[in-house]
Amino acid sequence: MTMINSEVQPFAATAFHNGEFIQVSEADLKGKWSVVFFYPADFTFVCPTELGDLADHYDELQKMGVEVYSVSTDTHFTHKAWHDSSETINKIQYPMVGDPTGVISRNFGVYIEDNGLAHRGTFVIDPQGRIQLIEVTAEGVGRDASDLIRKIKAAQYIAANPGEVCPAKWKEGEATLAPSLDLVGKI
Repeated sequence: MTMINSEVQPFAATAFHNGEFIQVSEADLKGKWSVVFFYPADFTFVCPTELGDLADHYDELQKMGVEVYSVSTDTHFTHKAWHDSSETINKIQYPMVGDPTGVISRNFGVYIEDNGLAHRGTFVIDPQGRIQLIEVTAEGVGRDASDLIRKIKAAQYIAANPGEVCPAKWKEGEATLAPSLDLVGKI
């Protein structure tokens, strides 16, 4: 069963954010666009490249009205230790959420029961708290923040322009489609 258009399930967690521990819940995902970015574990190999890539694009995401929450099954203490010891992770300004019980990872369907880690899952949440985009990759396949931004822009455009759709490879400012009987068989 797909999670698209479903509401984010309740959760409460502690995150490391800007030198402090903060509380985060599903309520924080409402009222703005959000990205919940799951990764297997701190102090690993592909994960810092992905989190660093998101950090490099964080200002752009913020200008789009998007907050990012990275989540792993590590604790918020481990996130702080990684942030303090890694040049790549030190540039992160978004909340790093601890999910040591796996509740959040299970809610989003990315928890790996065999080893207590999370798959690489990206979820884009609209301001109503509904999931609009899901991407899950195998453990060794890293994600690209530039393509994520393109997809968020498309989701935001569609939300603001009902009746229009964004074709493959759509980029902001390009033509969209208005599905109609006139288009059937002509694309």
